[in-house]
Amino acid sequence: MRKYICFDIGGTKVKHGLLLANGSILSKGSFDTQGRNLDLFLKEMEDIIYMYTNNHNVSGVAISLPGFINPHTGYSERGGAVKALDNQNLKKLLKKRIWLPIEIENDGNCAALAEKISGNAKRCTDFICMTIGTGIGGGIFINGKLLHGHSFRGGEFGFMITQARNDGRDILHSNASTYALIKSYKKLKSISEYENIKGETVFLESSHNSSVKELLDDWIRNISYGIYNLAATLNPQKILIGGGVIAQQGLLGNINNKLDQIPGWKDIKVPVESCKYQNDAGMIGAMYHFIQKQGG
Repeated sequence: MRKYICFDIGGTKVKHGLLLANGSILSKGSFDTQGRNLDLFLKEMEDIIYMYTNNHNVSGVAISLPGFINPHTGYSERGGAVKALDNQNLKKLLKKRIWLPIEIENDGNCAALAEKISGNAKRCTDFICMTIGTGIGGGIFINGKLLHGHSFRGGEFGFMITQARNDGRDILHSNASTYALIKSYKKLKSISEYENIKGETVFLESSHNSSVKELLDDWIRNISYGIYNLAATLNPQKILIGGGVIAQQGLLGNINNKLDQIPGWKDIKVPVESCKYQNDAGMIGAMYHFIQKQGG
């Protein structure tokens, strides 16, 4: 069975793995994202590719990337949290360094592809996948087809304004991402913005600190507003929530509870469930995209 090197590039970490064509992961790892240094970013990707090819016969490189990505050319008008890739073509840049075929797709679209082909949306023709990470992204399937949008901005849910406030937190990126949660926690606890805090810390402390619990409740409510708007706009069969944070115990139930508190949800309600692949969805979806483009 063919093997593929897969990358899921995020604003904080670059996840990588060696995958079989059936979606099985043979090995995986990660490294910190060099989001502002293009040369160092490319060098680290190149090193990982050679690490895998030194020990395996590999058929190609599949990449999941944030931002406005043209999946036909590999050009990223914006690289999301990876500023070094703004107005760059990662596909062309890597082809100068390696000999393997390369395919690139938006990270939210990759997650949706993974769920559609072998995940929790296999039987759906119309569904939404929302990913919660450094930012808020996702993918949309309509009539069995992935919706890219006219200029490859389909699924950029993080830009939705969910409440009219003047404190700079009106859009989902700024009030419902894990980055936003951690930023609010640091502000509440007077912690330096440079200190490394994980989302798990906020969830653990919320069980015995009322102020942190209130902060977490507000964050979950913001997520529910975004989900509500998507359900009202597209009327999907289901909405899947992905990203590592959704594995936190009770989070999905709390999101559904917040949705039930919104007047009108009962009229547009759809199932809101978790993604099957969680943190691996980007890599698996990137591989499926590669196979679709290259034919295996």
